[in-house]
Amino acid sequence: MGLILVVNAGSTSLKLHAVDEDGHSVPVDSLDVAPTDLTAVAHRVVHGGARFRDPVVIDSAVRDQIRELVSVAPLHNAPALEAIEAARAALPDVPHVAVFDTSFHRTIPDAAAVYAVPRVWREGWGIRRYGFQGLSVEWCAQRVPELLGHPVDRLVVCHLGGGSSVTAVRAGKSVDTTMGFTPLEGVPMTTRSGSIDPGALLYVLREGHLDVDSLDHALNFDSGVKGLASASGGMIEIERRALSGDADAGLALKVMVHHLAAAVAAMAASAGGLDALAFTAGIGEGSALVRERLCARLGFLDVDLDPARNQGAAPDCDVAAEGSRVRVLVVRAREELIAARAARTLLDLNSKAD
Repeated sequence: MGLILVVNAGSTSLKLHAVDEDGHSVPVDSLDVAPTDLTAVAHRVVHGGARFRDPVVIDSAVRDQIRELVSVAPLHNAPALEAIEAARAALPDVPHVAVFDTSFHRTIPDAAAVYAVPRVWREGWGIRRYGFQGLSVEWCAQRVPELLGHPVDRLVVCHLGGGSSVTAVRAGKSVDTTMGFTPLEGVPMTTRSGSIDPGALLYVLREGHLDVDSLDHALNFDSGVKGLASASGGMIEIERRALSGDADAGLALKVMVHHLAAAVAAMAASAGGLDALAFTAGIGEGSALVRERLCARLGFLDVDLDPARNQGAAPDCDVAAEGSRVRVLVVRAREELIAARAARTLLDLNSKAD
């Protein structure tokens, strides 16, 4: 099987890559200039819900089921559907495969996945921890042992970008993660609130301050770093303002690091300890300041960052101090490689079955 086009419609970007059989990846400018020798298209879809635990060839029924999940992942499944429609229109003669971010987290045990809510919520309405950003975490779980030259039993992955999550990986499998039923739970993000007391949300609704749709929009689009510091330029702007003494930006950075440190500690507990800590995605790869301040809070876990390595980090690399028991890796996000491999495996299996 030749080239696979990977369509990655994230909450803040649309990325296209052509991936060959050897795992070599090159960016593609648009669907209008896609390579002519494509054999399939793989689509990253964030929320697969309870229906989709593995990759699946997209047909009308699959498309409709993905659409039903838009309400629980509005920043992600909606743009994914738009990308699916555009790609199927531009490339109608090749199979299209949906690869789900939730799939990697299907190994999370019930103790971490089950919410303490009534049975009908859990069994009738499907409310549980699904976890997201799984393609990125899966790549880190494979890449970190390659970089270190030995297996890594207890790994915590910080995927920090437009959306952010922290995941515990034990022996290559997800055992806990901060995102839950939706990609809104967990640490504060660029525009998303992360976890908040549900009683506060009930209060806002009960007092009539917001209706459901307005609350949904506020939590997804007007909260997080943006809500704390009115930042339009993301983490670069926050860091610049914080270092120049801006109080709101300084608070946003402190809140983010505080919750990330707590999340890493919690995930280390779920993993049974910590052997390596990986940073990936836009902020994880690009912000030496966030890495520095976060690792400074994690000394009790034997995390020791090398300041010079951290400042000059170019993924993929180890930025821990020589004597640090816990290795600290900066890993370039390569979700397209995992998506292409999953699509290739599915289509190969289908071909053999035929």
